[in-house]
Amino acid sequence: MQPKELLLRSEVSDQHKWNLKDIYHSDQAWEEDFDELKQLVPKLQDYRGKLDSAENLIECLNLQKQIGKKLDKLVGYAMRSRDQDNTNSTYQEFSDRILSILAVAAAKSAYFEPEIISLPAETIKQWIQQTEELSVYQHYLENIMRMQPHTLPAEQEELLASAGEMAQSASNIFRMFNDADLRFPLIQDEDGNEVELSHGRYIQFMESKDRRVRKDAFKAMYSTYSKWKNTLATTYTSAVKKAKFFATARKYNSALEAALDADNIKPEVYHNLINTVHNSLPQFYRYIDLRKRLLGLDELHMYDIYVPLVKDMDIKIPPAEAVKTVKLGLVPLGQQYINDLTKGLTGGWIDWFENVGKTSGAYSADIYGVHPYVLLNYNDTFDDMFTLSHEMGHAMHSFYSSKNQEFFNSQYTIFVAEVASTVNECILMNYLLNKTNDVKYRMYLLNHYLEQFRGTVFRQTMFAEFEMIVHDQIGQGNPMTAEGLSRIYHELNQKYYGPNVISDPEIAIEWARIPHFYRPFYVYKYATGFSAAVALSEQILNEKEPAVKRYLEFLSSGGSDYPLNQLKQAGVDMTVSEPINNALAVFSSLVDQMELLITEVEKQHAPKREDQ
Repeated sequence: MQPKELLLRSEVSDQHKWNLKDIYHSDQAWEEDFDELKQLVPKLQDYRGKLDSAENLIECLNLQKQIGKKLDKLVGYAMRSRDQDNTNSTYQEFSDRILSILAVAAAKSAYFEPEIISLPAETIKQWIQQTEELSVYQHYLENIMRMQPHTLPAEQEELLASAGEMAQSASNIFRMFNDADLRFPLIQDEDGNEVELSHGRYIQFMESKDRRVRKDAFKAMYSTYSKWKNTLATTYTSAVKKAKFFATARKYNSALEAALDADNIKPEVYHNLINTVHNSLPQFYRYIDLRKRLLGLDELHMYDIYVPLVKDMDIKIPPAEAVKTVKLGLVPLGQQYINDLTKGLTGGWIDWFENVGKTSGAYSADIYGVHPYVLLNYNDTFDDMFTLSHEMGHAMHSFYSSKNQEFFNSQYTIFVAEVASTVNECILMNYLLNKTNDVKYRMYLLNHYLEQFRGTVFRQTMFAEFEMIVHDQIGQGNPMTAEGLSRIYHELNQKYYGPNVISDPEIAIEWARIPHFYRPFYVYKYATGFSAAVALSEQILNEKEPAVKRYLEFLSSGGSDYPLNQLKQAGVDMTVSEPINNALAVFSSLVDQMELLITEVEKQHAPKREDQ
């Protein structure tokens, strides 16, 4: 029998592709805008040494805005075109060209922040108060002043900026290797058909009811990465050293401190997350034990972690059904939200299916003045429907921020980036749980919700701790080899999953396939964002209109304030550990509910005694 190969891009139906013509109607239009950008970028130097009046400052900021909006479209078109098929050399070239001019623009405007910082704070405040046109830039300018201790003289800033493209080498090499060049072997599916393993199919195989398929996919995935372990270790540690270099250059004590300071977050928040999750690991072990019990296994291996606990619930959800369910589930967010969501679900925002060369995973990326774009690798699974809901949460956050904020304030910070996506998931889950009285389906849903906690709180915190350890080691000048990285990862895996899981040797190389590690200290925000989202979704479901109003204001606030302030105004205080503890308490209660349902099912199916 012929292997089932991935579709070529040209074989995917137009209705399941995103519409890039909303950005540019042709490659030629992109080229024309690119040429205009090349004429604009040198003008950034016209204001060097001249930011000595409110008028000049406004002109400079307006030029930066004009260039920024054009860059947003040019980058968006090039990256989305490349990501839909990384084997297409035309869009690889487009991406390289726009990233190059992006680095040039950064270098030519590198003087801006040092010059602003060199001005007296009172002068900036006075200009803002006296000039209405500057008021829209208030938070942006105040945030620059906050960074004064970590901003270098103009010449040094220009040097760092000019190194920006080179500094992305490790990340770019990993992405091209992982998405374009790396190929996985064929394995046999449940029906004995030979199927090519891929990023998109891996989780599908890991959820298979056939343990042989799960084991084969697991071993095929990690044996492939193991063949390249030394190359991937060098690639990753190069990215870590890059973070160390820039942190040191900017006078931070660590790469962690530097990464968090972009959101005005202290390292204590990061450490607090890890410590709080550590304290709740016994509750996680309860869930792991429950998994082992329900699967009826003598030994629980890492390839048994993803398979649904409830058997015979093979739910297939094609795109049209997923769209309908997500819209119904998110009704508590109000009619305006649903109307805007519908535009995104059906208006060419989404690229649905995997094809040869397509970037793996899922993401949402906004283009100011156009709309967000959502990349999926949809396989008609229940989890894929939740991924759709998740990514559309990102997209709606971007949509409202861009709609209600000027360009400079339109980008929300990474710290709040996972909040809207997870609120969507929590509210959708509530809808599905309330809709059914079927014990088996409720168990299935609870399993999915528990898996969200496992994957978003426990797993991402484990990733966060791995990053912290590796960055600390390299920060202290200690070498990190593939063996060292794998040892650290394997020990953490054993710690987080507990004594009743076999931490198979293959799992030690998992660090090599995590693209988020090339964006230092990002993953912890999944866990903190999830905790905030649980609180906000509870408020929306219980308080209704007042909470919805606060939430939509939060979505519309973009980057106009610091993230902790935005969340506090929405109703959640993330400066304390309470939201994380509350989320973990919800996790514990879900385990309790699952245990009760299991006991009920076991009683129903228990054999009757002869004397009864």
